[in-house]
Amino acid sequence: MWCKICNMETRDQICPICGQPTFQDVPTEVYWCKKCHVPIIQEPKQANRGICPICGGKTRYLTIDLRPVFPEERLLLEVLLCKPVNALSSASVWADANRYYIDGHSMPLPLKLFADADADSISEELKSRASSSDASFFPDMINRFIAANKHHLNALKEEAYGFVRRTAARFPRENVVISFSGGKDSTATADVVLKALSDPSIVHIFGDTTLEFPSTIEYVNRYRDNHPNAIFLFAKNEEQDFTKVCEDIGPPARMMRWCCSMFKTGPITRTINSLYRNQQILTFYGIRKSESVSRSKYNRVEDDAVSVKIQQQTVASPIFFWKDIDIWLYLLGEKVDFNEAYRLGYDRVGCWCCPNNNQRAQFLSRIYLPKRSKAWREYLIRFAESIGKPDAEKYVDEGKWKARQGGNGLASASDVKIRFTNCSAEENAKIYKLTRSYSDELVQMFTPFGKLAPELGKKLLNETIILDVRTNVPILSLQPFRQDGYDFAIKIRTMNVADHEALQRQAAYQVKKFNACRKCLKCESLCRSGAISIDADGYHIDPQKCVHCKMCVTAKYLDGGCMMDKYLRTKERCDSHEIPRP
Repeated sequence: MWCKICNMETRDQICPICGQPTFQDVPTEVYWCKKCHVPIIQEPKQANRGICPICGGKTRYLTIDLRPVFPEERLLLEVLLCKPVNALSSASVWADANRYYIDGHSMPLPLKLFADADADSISEELKSRASSSDASFFPDMINRFIAANKHHLNALKEEAYGFVRRTAARFPRENVVISFSGGKDSTATADVVLKALSDPSIVHIFGDTTLEFPSTIEYVNRYRDNHPNAIFLFAKNEEQDFTKVCEDIGPPARMMRWCCSMFKTGPITRTINSLYRNQQILTFYGIRKSESVSRSKYNRVEDDAVSVKIQQQTVASPIFFWKDIDIWLYLLGEKVDFNEAYRLGYDRVGCWCCPNNNQRAQFLSRIYLPKRSKAWREYLIRFAESIGKPDAEKYVDEGKWKARQGGNGLASASDVKIRFTNCSAEENAKIYKLTRSYSDELVQMFTPFGKLAPELGKKLLNETIILDVRTNVPILSLQPFRQDGYDFAIKIRTMNVADHEALQRQAAYQVKKFNACRKCLKCESLCRSGAISIDADGYHIDPQKCVHCKMCVTAKYLDGGCMMDKYLRTKERCDSHEIPRP
């Protein structure tokens, strides 16, 4: 059993800590009724397993999870399989990843088929067939699917609604937010929350990454029109251009998705800060454990500082235990409007050029977003050539760019290398190379360490002393410095501390931020007190808001001290000393 409130396992039906009912994450399987031609969701140990709830006939095991294939995708499947128009119009077609199930019979499609397909000719064929396509069978099939699984749907609703009510009861209603992406999971989550709380005025925040599918923007606008009482906010990074950032630090990759922080989490953080300042909020979002290995490790309710991307929020997912087929059962059973992209065959709708998109999703984009896809491929080839890949087209078309790690081949990679020399005149002092001149912006970036006291420093040296906030004892000295081989430099001296190297490492993180900041907005999201702001004028820390928690200079929360370290790090050593990683 699982307590959704305490995020813990227990053998009891009532949580021994909070006293709330516990929930069992019961695995489900998909069976197939040959007579009714629909999938049936059943638990492995339930009494009537293998029996169709509609006709009472025997069923057989099919798979773990499924999604419906809408008439638009079914038409595409006919083209791919070189079948005549409407050859599958009366078939019950479902899919899981790249495997289709036609009337219960498995038909895998190899990834190579999507990679090698002529998208232009397929697009023309789809247009010529569109007017003749017969979609009349599909609604009846879906109605049978809903009827066959009505008890499962009711169980999903009852559990999810109860979870939402219990979780929301711990927060003021005005501090409850829905994270809305326009995808199926967030759509189901939003509907669950609104119905559970019977409150149509809940705040929705949509993070417009500027890389959304056209259908996503259309759907979000339609959703907003259909929910006029909701407070619907758009969060968008107006200061950055995705293409220009790619030119500077390279395209995002699977392990280096800087775009999420810069174009989604960061702007959403700003929107939350503008509404709630330093108040803690509850955000309902559509994370599911079956989506990936990493998400399976999440908690259904999460407020751990390491796990939560935006420190100001506690996040909770009512659909955490749902599978794809559960999502579609809910949306179709509750007659919830959804993003049209799913009708075309997309199984996930995020950024259209996300490095996590599979070969089939890229194939669909070549058909339905041809201009964007061609321009993106041309950019990727230019990038591959610029970093010295011998066969740039192969590197791109085989998806190797998605596995890229670090900043090899990029001029900007040098910005994250902390170059320093030990000061021969003073103990516990290091001289760090800067990429630009010493400034007040750099000095105030040391606010997390304590109170800035320039009045205590040597004025002729433009020295600033930093005092420990608890003892008022000096712990750091900052001053601009001239050093052979360094156009710009800062001397940082530590004092009155037990571990000088640890403090120097944290200080070096701020130097790295100053040298390498690309306004990714990660630091804004990390700061629980809202003290950090990043704009066209630079990186700012408000001393009135900073609580000196030092999360922004702690590797546990920000690996390498700056998110750019992850994206621009290279294996080669620098030409002088380098601060070792902890």
